[in-house]
Amino acid sequence: MPRNRAFSEPECSAEYSADYSVSLPSDPEHGVGRTHEVTVRSSGPCLCLPRFMRLTFAPESLENLYQTYFRRQRHETLLVLVVFAALFDCYVLVMCAVVYTADKLAPVLAAAAGLVAHMLLFVLCKYRLLPERVARRFLPYVLWVLILAQIFCYLGLNFSRSPEASDTVGWQAFFVFSFFITLPLRLAPIVFITAVSCSIHTLVLGVTVAQQRQDALDEGALLRQILSNVAIYLCAITVGTMSYYMADRKHRKAFLEARQSLEVKLNLEEQSQQQERLMLSILPKHVADEMLKDMKKDPSQKEMQQFNTMYMYRHENVRGLGVARGGVCVCVCVPADGWGADTVPPPPSPQKYHQLRIKILGDCYYCICGLPEYREDHAVCSIMMGLAMVEAISYVREKTKTAVDMRVGVHSGTVLGGVLGQKRWQYDVWSTDVTVANKMEAGGIPGRVHISQSTMDCLKGEFEVEPGEGGSRCEYLKEKGIVTYLVMVPKQPLRNGINGVKLSLTSSHGGSPPLVNTKERNGSLSLACASPEEPEEPDARVRGALESGEEDGEAVNPSFPNPRRRLRLRDLAERVIDASQNEQELNKLLNEALLERESIQALKGKSTFLLSMRFIDPEMETRYSVEKEKQSGAAFSCSCVVLFFTALVEVFIDPWLVANYVTFMVGEILLLILTLCSLAAIFPRVFPKKLVAFSTWIDRTRWARNTWAMAAIIIVTMADIVDMLSCRQDHGGMGNGTAGPPWLGGCGDQPKYYSYIALLALVATIMLVQVSHMVKLTLMVLITGATGAVNIYAWEHIFDQYDRHRGKQSTSSLVPSKYSMTAMIFIVMLSFYYFSRHVEKLARTLFLWKIDVHDQKERVYEMRRWNEALVTNMLPEHVARHFLGSKKRDEELYSQSYDEIGVMFASLPNFADFYTEESINNGGIECLRFLNEIISDFDALLDEPQFRCITKIKTIGSTYMAASGVTPDANANGYSAKKETLSDKERWQHLADLADFALAMKVTLMNINYQSFNNFMLRIGKSMSGAVLAGVIGARKPHYDIWGNTVNVASRMESTGVMGNIQVVEETHLILKEYGFRFVRRGAIYVKGKGELLTFFLKGREKQGSFVNGSSVTLPHQVVDSS
Repeated sequence: MPRNRAFSEPECSAEYSADYSVSLPSDPEHGVGRTHEVTVRSSGPCLCLPRFMRLTFAPESLENLYQTYFRRQRHETLLVLVVFAALFDCYVLVMCAVVYTADKLAPVLAAAAGLVAHMLLFVLCKYRLLPERVARRFLPYVLWVLILAQIFCYLGLNFSRSPEASDTVGWQAFFVFSFFITLPLRLAPIVFITAVSCSIHTLVLGVTVAQQRQDALDEGALLRQILSNVAIYLCAITVGTMSYYMADRKHRKAFLEARQSLEVKLNLEEQSQQQERLMLSILPKHVADEMLKDMKKDPSQKEMQQFNTMYMYRHENVRGLGVARGGVCVCVCVPADGWGADTVPPPPSPQKYHQLRIKILGDCYYCICGLPEYREDHAVCSIMMGLAMVEAISYVREKTKTAVDMRVGVHSGTVLGGVLGQKRWQYDVWSTDVTVANKMEAGGIPGRVHISQSTMDCLKGEFEVEPGEGGSRCEYLKEKGIVTYLVMVPKQPLRNGINGVKLSLTSSHGGSPPLVNTKERNGSLSLACASPEEPEEPDARVRGALESGEEDGEAVNPSFPNPRRRLRLRDLAERVIDASQNEQELNKLLNEALLERESIQALKGKSTFLLSMRFIDPEMETRYSVEKEKQSGAAFSCSCVVLFFTALVEVFIDPWLVANYVTFMVGEILLLILTLCSLAAIFPRVFPKKLVAFSTWIDRTRWARNTWAMAAIIIVTMADIVDMLSCRQDHGGMGNGTAGPPWLGGCGDQPKYYSYIALLALVATIMLVQVSHMVKLTLMVLITGATGAVNIYAWEHIFDQYDRHRGKQSTSSLVPSKYSMTAMIFIVMLSFYYFSRHVEKLARTLFLWKIDVHDQKERVYEMRRWNEALVTNMLPEHVARHFLGSKKRDEELYSQSYDEIGVMFASLPNFADFYTEESINNGGIECLRFLNEIISDFDALLDEPQFRCITKIKTIGSTYMAASGVTPDANANGYSAKKETLSDKERWQHLADLADFALAMKVTLMNINYQSFNNFMLRIGKSMSGAVLAGVIGARKPHYDIWGNTVNVASRMESTGVMGNIQVVEETHLILKEYGFRFVRRGAIYVKGKGELLTFFLKGREKQGSFVNGSSVTLPHQVVDSS
């Protein structure tokens, strides 16, 4: 839908665009999301308002949701209005009780009835006893009618015998302004009902006074009073509209922040879930949790550790499954696209049989059952997994007409599971039982599942077996005396399960159908699950683990920390995709988030002091005090408006009072200066830099801000007081009783209006922002005290003369005007102070919400950074970005071909002699801890700048595999230029870096040996002999690896090498010789699958290495003289 045009006024665009033109990425598949803005309403009743005040959201559904939120926020302010009305009733009761006569009974009864009604409404609203529809639609109008009726009852019953055009004008203005700051309605209805109220009040007063004084009516004086009333009402409506606009703007900002926070959190939740799914597909959850816990540790705690962190756990009673595919004599691999072809069924899911896939080495598939949580049926699960894989490969053999088959070996025992090193983490298992499982596969028979005696003991007769005679095919099994069996394919479902418990697809408890069901389909066998329901998707299992927090019973993700009512991650994750495309769904989520935020508002009161309302936490109070409020300029503008209308009222009352014009000019100039200084920080481009800096300092300094606000109110108040004292001097003769004319007119004719002007000064006081309620109370006490002092003392004779003149026309007794006006101002002061406390409570609540939003986003960002750090430590960064970018189908895996890379294998052949599983070594864990130190030191070398083009691929047992030139840009080899533009020296620099890395590994190991009194030696093989394919295999459990002739040759160079030496082929020797490396010719050796190859031993450099960038780095292995 087309968006309305945003603010276009130059003076407003900077401020409003910063607050409200917020771009929210609602569609993850597009680079730029839809922008939800506060725009100008171009139609409807709001056209009567100034253009900059016609705010609305696009689309309309968002605006409707905001209005619902705004009405909920104003529900408590409706209670404030009820309190205002109750205080007015109390005022009427006191005024009637002080001079009670028989004719005061009617107004007393009316006021008492109004007080009871208001108390009843307060209880109904406070405890939400009214139906929501009634409270939302009818209650504001009912309260408006009730207040209007109370004012007219007081006017008609108390002043009917001697009416004046100034009667109850102050109360009318007070409630007109109160409607704007309290009623939960839109601006247009409030403007309408206030206009109706003022019109009726003015009309009633004018007609009543005209009828009562038909004989002695001064039409000019009455007209001036009516105009003064209109000016007071216009002032209340204008300032009320500005206050409504300011409150609406503040709530819109909070609403937008909540919406933006929700979308950011949802997007981050989705990305975080992607990272967590990817992470948990590579590492078991208990290992990943331990890694995240260590990442959260303070750096000082990590420095105190004596050894590098190792994530290794001992697991007993697990079943290892070693699988290899091969023919009778030759190992044959299924083509890479064979598993995904339409004619070939997918391989059996490890999750279906509760298997944890460990790794894939060439054509070997390793998985394990009973880890990390023990399963009673783990042996059965492993065998069923093996049978399913044999069944699947038979289908492949039939369809492809190739002699491909599969050997499966299963063994039971104890394993050490975890990760080694600090980079490119891959979960692996170590133990003698793992070696036995490998030999069980090697000594097996194609198409059969080969199990050991220990596995057989766990089956409890569930499978029929026959002797395996594995010792006749494997020397290791024969030496160890391991008895083996071959599993026969079951003819019927499992009989008794394990120990009488049925095997379950989803749990080790409960009923179980057959795990594998073969049936005829188009003349071929197909793998199917006999369960009526589909097996649980791995993603769903991962998501369930994230939600439930299996380890500690708490959700892992911290985005919604409210313990009372949590918006659960699962609910949001399942709805976020639709929410990004469906505006209505997103608005529903936003409404839930807002309701949750409002539901904890009562708890926030515990964080502030009861009287001062300051935060208990001093740091939080400091943050709140420096919080910038961009509406301070509008607040000072209200003071200018109030001063203008007060001057206008005084002109109508006494146009010959010179002091009025002087105070108006001086006051307006001073207020404009204050206003401009406040606006400078909001519009820094318009004002000079020094003024902007001064304005910013005022906004961020509490005492300066309070001083600035007090100056504005003092100016307005002093203007009124000076005018009142000037009026007293002009009419001083009235105080003599007999001297001078009895009634002189002018400012002394209607002294009540100056008290109404003081009421407008109170209105200007509560419009101040970023000023505490205590400061406002101080200012309001100053206004009330100054006005009351003038009324009672300085203007005593003026008010007495006014009352005597009015008493001649009525026999009704009234409270002296000097006291009634002072009491009115005092009641208004109490009302406004109550409202000021409410406003400050709301402001502090919004501030806490803002802090919560910021903290939540920080927590989500922090969790995302942790997950991202883990993911990029398991996959190369450019590969991780491929998986964490947009949503991809399972078959959209990563692959990249490279023309020229180097590959290195470095093993510790004598580590096998070092490794023992005796109790002194904690079952082998201490041996692996030493291996972890070695690999971690090798990983630390990769952080050196000269090794930037080297990528660790993986570790295989005690073998370290790395490659050079495996970069996102396949043709640049780590440089910004393309391969065609590089010289031969630059082109193979990465291979020289890999040679330096191998030599540095030898030096590192030598230092470790020196410190630990060991004699480990590296056997390293390197190669560079052709194209290599790098990619990820496994859609659900991605595994990054490289394949190609270069990899095979490097592996053979390592396996046929000599301990303590780096063996390379002739082609690699010719390239590295140009970089100053020294070699010793070994000669031709036989390499399996390659025949005779001429090899060399790399010994070191002849001179200092010169790098392409011109820097010269001396490495420990370099020698000066060549021999």
